[in-house]
Amino acid sequence: MKKILFALTSIICLQATAQIKMPAASPTQTLSQEFGLGKVEIVYSRPSLKGRSAFGEGSLLAPNGIVWRTGANSATKVTFSDPVTIGDKTLPAGSYGLFTIPGATEWTIIFNTNSKGWGSFEYKESEDVVRIKVKPETTNVSTETFTINMDNITAESAYICLSWAKTMICIPVKTDIKPTIRKQIAEATTGATVNPAAYQAAANFYFDIDKDYDKALVYVDKAIANNASAYWLFLLKAKTQKELGDKKGARASAEACIKMAEAGKNADYVRSAQELIKSL
Repeated sequence: MKKILFALTSIICLQATAQIKMPAASPTQTLSQEFGLGKVEIVYSRPSLKGRSAFGEGSLLAPNGIVWRTGANSATKVTFSDPVTIGDKTLPAGSYGLFTIPGATEWTIIFNTNSKGWGSFEYKESEDVVRIKVKPETTNVSTETFTINMDNITAESAYICLSWAKTMICIPVKTDIKPTIRKQIAEATTGATVNPAAYQAAANFYFDIDKDYDKALVYVDKAIANNASAYWLFLLKAKTQKELGDKKGARASAEACIKMAEAGKNADYVRSAQELIKSL
C-alpha cells in the first residue's frame, strides 16, 4: 500500500512540475515593417547581457571571428515580400537566415538560404547568397537586450540595425519600386474614365520619388483641372515649378495656395506656401 501511495505521489509531483511555465531566457520577437510596396518580417530571439560581454575576444555570447546566429535559439529569419538589393546583390522575395561574423573593426553580414536551422550549427557557407562588410558603430548608451529594428526608412531604402551592448550594426537594404508604379500610373490614367485622384498620386510620385519634374507638372495640372480649389495641389505645383527653375510660376502658384488655404482655414499650408516664396 505504501509503495502504491509513493508511486501516486511521484506521478502527481511530476505532473505538477510539467505544468510549471517559466519565462523564456531569450524571448522571441517578430518585427513586421512596411517597406517599399511590400514588407520585411524579422523573427529572432533576444538574449540579454546579464553582466556578460557581448562581443570581443573570448566572449561567451558572440566572439569575434565566429559565425553567429545573430540572436539566440533558432537562427534569425528575415523574410522579404519583394526583391531587395543588399550590397550589389539582388535577393529574390523569400526567407533567409541572417548570420553575422563580428569583428573589432568590421563585421561580415550574411544572408543564407537556410532560415530554419538551430543556431549556427547547421550553417553552411555554400548556402550563402549575400556577404557584405559593415563597420560597427559605438553607441553612448548600452543596450541590455539584443534588438533588431529598421531605421532611416525611405520609399526605396532602409537599414536593418542590430544593437547590443554599445555596438550597433546597420545593414543597407534597397528596393526598386519605380517600374511598378510607372506601370500603375500608365494603366490608371489612360482610358475613357480616369479617377481624378490618380492624377494627384501620379504627380506626387514623379515629384517625390522619380524626380521627373516635367511629368510631375503635367499630372498636377490635370489634378488641378479636376479640383481647382485644392490648395494642396497648388503647393505641389509651386514646388514643382521651383525645381524646374520657374520662379515666377512658383510664386503665382504659392500665392494661389495661400489665398485658398486661408479661406479653408488651413494655417499649415499657408505657412508652407509662405516659406516656399521666401526660398525663391
